[in-house]
Amino acid sequence: MPIPRSILSKDDLPDLDLTVIAGTWPDDVTGHFVVSTSDQRTHPVHAFFGDGVMARLTLRPDTGGTFAWRPRVIETPSVRLRRKRPDLFTAGPVGTNSPWGFVNAANTAPLPWGDRLFATWDAGRPVEVDPGTLAFVAEVGHRDDWKPSIDQAVLPLISSTAHPVVDPERDCLWSVSRDVLTGAISVVRYDGTGKHVRRWTVEDATLPQSTHTITQTRDWLILADTAYKVDPEEVFGGDRTVANNPGGPVLLIRKDDLDPGRSTVGCREFRIAPEVNHFYARYDDSGGVQVVMEHTPGVDIGMYLREDDLDLHGRPIDPALRGMYCHGMTPALTTVLDFDPETGRVRERARAYDPRRWWQAELSAIDWSFEGQLAPTRHHLIFLGFHPEAINQRALRNYGDRVDTSLFPPEETPAALVTFDREALKPLSEWTFALDDYPTSPTFVPRGGAPGGHDGYLVLAVHNDDRFRIELFDAADVSRGPVAVLAPPHGTTVPFLIHSAWMPEARPAPQGLDRLAFADDLDDRLNQLPPELVAVAQEVAADLAV
Repeated sequence: MPIPRSILSKDDLPDLDLTVIAGTWPDDVTGHFVVSTSDQRTHPVHAFFGDGVMARLTLRPDTGGTFAWRPRVIETPSVRLRRKRPDLFTAGPVGTNSPWGFVNAANTAPLPWGDRLFATWDAGRPVEVDPGTLAFVAEVGHRDDWKPSIDQAVLPLISSTAHPVVDPERDCLWSVSRDVLTGAISVVRYDGTGKHVRRWTVEDATLPQSTHTITQTRDWLILADTAYKVDPEEVFGGDRTVANNPGGPVLLIRKDDLDPGRSTVGCREFRIAPEVNHFYARYDDSGGVQVVMEHTPGVDIGMYLREDDLDLHGRPIDPALRGMYCHGMTPALTTVLDFDPETGRVRERARAYDPRRWWQAELSAIDWSFEGQLAPTRHHLIFLGFHPEAINQRALRNYGDRVDTSLFPPEETPAALVTFDREALKPLSEWTFALDDYPTSPTFVPRGGAPGGHDGYLVLAVHNDDRFRIELFDAADVSRGPVAVLAPPHGTTVPFLIHSAWMPEARPAPQGLDRLAFADDLDDRLNQLPPELVAVAQEVAADLAV
């Protein structure tokens, strides 16, 4: 049983002091490793939909030689409401609802913006947290600005993206808002201060499934239909019977067309296949719009494991894995695509496909510095391996002949970290983990030399039932293995970690900025609720105002 059984633990989230257990920690590793995750103690049906947790690891040792790991639940308005009336919150396959509305889990990805830090999710506004204390600061933008998909009394359902982007030249945050019923899409801009964001409806365009990621070049925003599909039958208690679309649209929106005096914007539309979840553009578009696409054929994040499921070999799913998403049913595929906004053509520049590398969890690392985005040199990817115990028969039925079962390895395969040349996707170096290791999202830490992703380190957490570890690799040669490893005492594990990022400092959140207060979202819609629930909402607003 190589997938760690501790991965969905509902244990408390203690502070930990990690020590070096292998190698030597380099003196030029600085800053902070921040990672988002879902609080399993909130008992979500799907492991991805618990309340948001942000953890921070200081990458320099204290005077005692230990490294501080500090996880905190992000105490958003929805978390505070749940704590006051947990009996009124109901977990479902696509999130948690209540009489006040829909929980903003804010649990998927940390997004640094200068000295500020945000937590993101696909079904809620970005949430600002204090980089030092990891305390909740504010949600981004008044709820009406986002045009909620379902406008509930207090907590609206806002379908957004887990991966908004910070524009290094316009000094703003780009996100999206999507109507879950029609697929209509809007671009959202937040300038860093104020209670409001700006929104433009994209004309004559839809994203039928979701929009997990957006990316950008100097002149263009790039949106793509991503492989997560809501099944209405499942929402109302039935079995999940849908399969993700095998391909979908890609929308290019010229930034200069996002005029503050307009409410709509045009786009250039392309079609790509197979399906995709994460993608990364080269910021310099003087030579064209070039995007690394991490495709996801045979990966259905929406399909979670149930206790009554059977795995690939017909064995009952281990109850310890209940709620984990169904793992990949195909080998991994990554491409570099060129998009020509003038002709509407897509050209494949490079492709990485090796049936030995069994699906990427789309856990990748790049150099997020401005210079690194202008001229990326490396793309680092985690491949999670082939794990038949986490592939359920329901998913295989839904995908039918879209899954080539002849490609299934005869036995489980381990995870690997692979470094690719960014231009040709040529594999340059590779490290294979032990079969019972479960690596998570890597993050690039620059060393201060040449930008692009090769001159620095990769930091990543590894789940293992013996204990979780933090491993440090030389980004120029991951095949050397970890140059240093941090760990707590044996037997210490942490719940499943999702995406990560790097911050050079962890300064307190800037004071004096005009931000949205929870009270700003409370209006006449409160009258939809019984007086006792109105009072609870107002009490939370008062607590947050202190």
